[in-house]
Amino acid sequence: MPEWLAALHPFSLHTHRTSAGARMAYVDEGPRGTEAVLMVHGNPTWSFYYRNVVKALSPHIRCIAPDHVGMGRSDKPKDYPYTLARRISDLSELVDELGLTRVHLLVHDWGGAIGLGWAGRHPDRVGRLCILNTGAFRSTRIPLRIALCKNRPFGTWLVRGLNGFAGPATRMAMGRRRLSPDDRRAYLWPHQDWHDRVAVDGFVKDIPMCARHPSYPTLLAVENGLSDLVDKPVRIVWGARDFCFNDTFLREFQRRFPNADTHRLDAGHYVLEDGQPESIALVTRFLSPAAV
Repeated sequence: MPEWLAALHPFSLHTHRTSAGARMAYVDEGPRGTEAVLMVHGNPTWSFYYRNVVKALSPHIRCIAPDHVGMGRSDKPKDYPYTLARRISDLSELVDELGLTRVHLLVHDWGGAIGLGWAGRHPDRVGRLCILNTGAFRSTRIPLRIALCKNRPFGTWLVRGLNGFAGPATRMAMGRRRLSPDDRRAYLWPHQDWHDRVAVDGFVKDIPMCARHPSYPTLLAVENGLSDLVDKPVRIVWGARDFCFNDTFLREFQRRFPNADTHRLDAGHYVLEDGQPESIALVTRFLSPAAV
């Protein structure tokens, strides 16, 4: 990691070898123990997205923020099974390896289906749930610009060849302000060329829009598993300017978690960036041990 990035993301590198054979990087900060806040990112971000939450919470509780295989500081194999099922398995293996028995989840974007997918399989190990702009259930809604990126082969050429997903996201995922030049550079650092963008493309292609899609049964199982989490303490921190995960998704989460404490902010998809300092405060107060 270059020095300029280490100054923004000052966390030691830890790695886990998945059963599918790839090196998965993760942040592991704070007091060691079997209770932790697990922060699951989406596409096209990496653990950098959670840096301010880690800095605020790690003096008080263990903070784990993995980089999905193909993202961030993890390996980027060209032939890895970049599917929802594999992502949930990778996360489950990491949690087991770290010996975590009580997990508080913070999820965003595709991290919602991945993290809540794990949680639905292990409700007895789940504490609090903090949900940012994401989805964890079937939907027929997809913005045209993302649908274009799903197209084969045009979408692959756009995403991997022209950086037409991660690049525009640094602008389109913001609503009321712009990322600083250094923060924008940090988000793009893992996705520098055709090879590095393999998982960005894989994430887009893995969005199941119909029952014929290979990941559809997995997403359906994630959706069904949400009912086993309904009694958990839930806080929703939502960017109201999100062009993708809009209020349609928010209302569905509120329907499934009727007791959720919801905070709808004037912010875009990258709500932890665009909605700060309010978004960071809402997340850290809820996930802090003092919230118990």
